[in-house]
Amino acid sequence: MYNIAMKEIFLNTCDNIKIAINHHKTGHKEVIVLVHGWFMTKDSKAFRLMVKEFENDFDVISMDCRGHGRSSGFYTFTAKEVEDLRTVVNYAKGQYEKIYLIGFSLGGGLVLIHQALENNVDKIISVSSYHSFEKIENHMWKKEAWIPTLKKIELKRWFSIRPSCIIRGKIKPIDIVEKINIPTLFIAGEKDPTVYYWHTKSLYDKAVCEKKFELFKNGKHAEDLYLEEPERFMELCKDFLKVPVHSH
Repeated sequence: MYNIAMKEIFLNTCDNIKIAINHHKTGHKEVIVLVHGWFMTKDSKAFRLMVKEFENDFDVISMDCRGHGRSSGFYTFTAKEVEDLRTVVNYAKGQYEKIYLIGFSLGGGLVLIHQALENNVDKIISVSSYHSFEKIENHMWKKEAWIPTLKKIELKRWFSIRPSCIIRGKIKPIDIVEKINIPTLFIAGEKDPTVYYWHTKSLYDKAVCEKKFELFKNGKHAEDLYLEEPERFMELCKDFLKVPVHSH
């Protein structure tokens, strides 16, 4: 049994944004970095629950992207969040033998973009990731979208969100996914009302790395896949992260 020590730490990006992380040290040589999407934070219930389930097998770092939670700045919908994730991964380097990224929704695209640009982590899990930002359907008015949202009401989190102008140049995951050269697990929900599952499937189809695609038959969006089927989600992720990488 590992002794669990959690510290909240603030890291500075190269563009002078403070990024808040929860670093859960459990004595492992491998670390998972959890990357949320729009309107979630490291302290959201779903991510706190996930951390508890992962920390028996890995150290875990959960982060607040800029404009969310306890980080500073304004959210740019992946245009500048690459700096946030780069800063967190650089912090983890040197402390761990292996670094794994798990991203959700816009965070799912962000982890793919990071690896394509930096090539410095060992495995990726991309959940409900999008083909390109402008193609996201985001049918927020449908009950399939707003009912799960209402179930996750956390006023402290909602009041912490600070968006900036949405119209910025952004890297499209579909344009960079072929550059990824590490094992990647793509997860999607068939009933996702926000990012239709074809987005994630198109990324999987174009990827040339060692890869796997898992579709949750009645699954919704991002962290909802974990909340709806926690045992299946956790088993899928842990099995993927623990399996040895095939040599080429």
